[in-house]
Amino acid sequence: MSEYWIGIDTGGTFTDLVLAEARTGRWHYHKVPTLTADPARGILNGIAEIISLAGIAAADVRFLVLGTTLATNAVLEGKWAPTGLITTRGFGDVLSLARQRRPHYFNLDVPKPVPPVADDCRMEVDERLSAGGEVVTPLDDDDVLRAVATLRQRGVEAVAICFLHAYQNPEHEARARRLVAERWPGVYVSASSEVLPEFREYERFVTTVVNASLMPIMDDYLRRFEDGVRELGVPSAAHVMQSNGGAVTAGTVRKRPINTFFSGPAGGVVGTAALGQAAGVRHLITFDMGGTSTDVCLIRDLRPAMKNERDMGGFPVRTRTLDIHTIGAGGGSLAWLDAGGMLKVGPKSAGAYPGPAAYGRGGERPTVTDANVLLGRLSPVSLLGGRMAMHPDLALRAIRREAADAMGKTPEEVAIGILEIANANMTGAVRVISVEQGEDPRDYALVAFGGAGPLHAADVAAMAGMRHVIVPPRPGLMSAQGLLQADRQGDFSLTRLVPATPDRLPALNAGLQELGRRAAQWLDAEGMTRTARDAGAVSLRWQLDLRYVGQNAELILDIAGGELDADGLAAAIEAYHRRHAELYGYDMRTQGIEVVNVRLSVVIARGRIGTDAPIDADRRAAAAESSRRPVWFAATGFVDTPVLQRDELAAGTVLRGPAIVEQMDTTTVIPPHSLARVDAGGCLHIDLAPDADGKEAQR
Repeated sequence: MSEYWIGIDTGGTFTDLVLAEARTGRWHYHKVPTLTADPARGILNGIAEIISLAGIAAADVRFLVLGTTLATNAVLEGKWAPTGLITTRGFGDVLSLARQRRPHYFNLDVPKPVPPVADDCRMEVDERLSAGGEVVTPLDDDDVLRAVATLRQRGVEAVAICFLHAYQNPEHEARARRLVAERWPGVYVSASSEVLPEFREYERFVTTVVNASLMPIMDDYLRRFEDGVRELGVPSAAHVMQSNGGAVTAGTVRKRPINTFFSGPAGGVVGTAALGQAAGVRHLITFDMGGTSTDVCLIRDLRPAMKNERDMGGFPVRTRTLDIHTIGAGGGSLAWLDAGGMLKVGPKSAGAYPGPAAYGRGGERPTVTDANVLLGRLSPVSLLGGRMAMHPDLALRAIRREAADAMGKTPEEVAIGILEIANANMTGAVRVISVEQGEDPRDYALVAFGGAGPLHAADVAAMAGMRHVIVPPRPGLMSAQGLLQADRQGDFSLTRLVPATPDRLPALNAGLQELGRRAAQWLDAEGMTRTARDAGAVSLRWQLDLRYVGQNAELILDIAGGELDADGLAAAIEAYHRRHAELYGYDMRTQGIEVVNVRLSVVIARGRIGTDAPIDADRRAAAAESSRRPVWFAATGFVDTPVLQRDELAAGTVLRGPAIVEQMDTTTVIPPHSLARVDAGGCLHIDLAPDADGKEAQR
């Protein structure tokens, strides 16, 4: 019996669905509109449709994973559930005091973000722990019960419990949680010692409060989604993509909705790593360009870069995420003139509606897409395989009216400027995750996906000094495909703020043992049996956060196992000195080092599914150009350029630039003096600097 997997990536405009047969790697693709009023219903409609299109039974779907923007949108729009806070007496204002830093030093009018907890829902109770975790003031149970009664009266739906120094000793928070559950059954509760057992009070409070505020929203969404999946006859339990690149059960996400902030973009990063492994390219930079934004992420040796803190709606939420850097640059980014008459591009976007002027939906302001149409890089006739008519005359009119006449330039000159500015902005994003992190982008291949990524990838790569661009077979569905390549992953951390000296090994090892205990509980919740763990399906990655004494930032270093000895600690210290020198140009070997946090990542490996195979080599003759049109390139200006169809390019096909390759979900620009080839997996490799014989240079 065949087994099928479904991946679902929910975007702001469209929901992408992919269905793959696990044994053969045969894929089916589908897009449906995202129903913003009821996202779960829109997804269920899409699942039913793709199952019908594939001609399979719902009972044959054995794995289903969802990438969702629900938590992200809720935070950015402030649409979280009413939330209450129970905290140590005297610390109710931590959320308001924050870090006393302005996001813009010279702008005094920047509004402060409004936290999910209103002032009158911050309940202070008698209790106090020392910085070492010793009890200074016992928890007053009556205070907690009075706080619960008040919060219940004020209509909150979730409760966050954040006590001072609870990361050192969770006893008081655990006791308060039990009292809340006994007095108020069914209320959503989030305790900081479970969500983020790390020091730095403001970050811990914010992370716990945001998590609590999202629990009712995510629980309702997942309940309707899971009920709908069962009604369709799909027996598989739903999984959800996390920001760390791992897919976990819906039950785990219900407890930690903050782990889904980059759920959708994470699928593209995971898919890129799988693509790199199949193509034999280990160092990659993702370039996911859509209509509104561009996401980039560095993958070194097939391992994506990670971060432990992200700004979400002005709040520093600490959770393990892929280091995805996002800027407001996309096909719909608006071109405009500032007060001095200078041409600017983005970050505002025309959105899906009315969209770029060339779409003919009423948009009147010029966008990056309009510039591409005017310069011949996008089809002047239609997109989406002929389903969307294009109107180059409207693009011309918008660019002339909004910018060209005022600047005294031709519309084509302004269009060139729009592209160059957009490409420079996106090149800057690539530099942020590479050069600014001590990595040379010239050592990496740029993997272009999203609806507009392949259109700009060659130019961005050239500006960044890169020479290798890879375009997947289905760029517009890369994130949905990546969801099916994801392992299951859980991340655990614990503060152990001690000097990195041998006499502190007992404290460090006690912390590592506690992480092991929490990981075992997580594996139980994910349904991993002891037999499966012993069979090698589970891998562990142990780490330490280290810093020089006196510093306020840490570097994360791997250690060999879950128990440290003097030699292991010395090796970690030496690795820290080296990494510090690589990143900052110096080390301080005479300075003391301290451990801040201990970490553990647990990965449950999944099988991999191959991508669609390209068409047979005997059809290579069909890859002749379908048309020609004048296309503008930075190196040559306008050139009469052949236009080819992507689904007619067989494995082994070699193209010499300039060329335009069109497909349903994107357009790929191959610049002059470059060489492109199709590999056995259907990926299009573009070499921007082939050698004198016209062959791709060795990497």
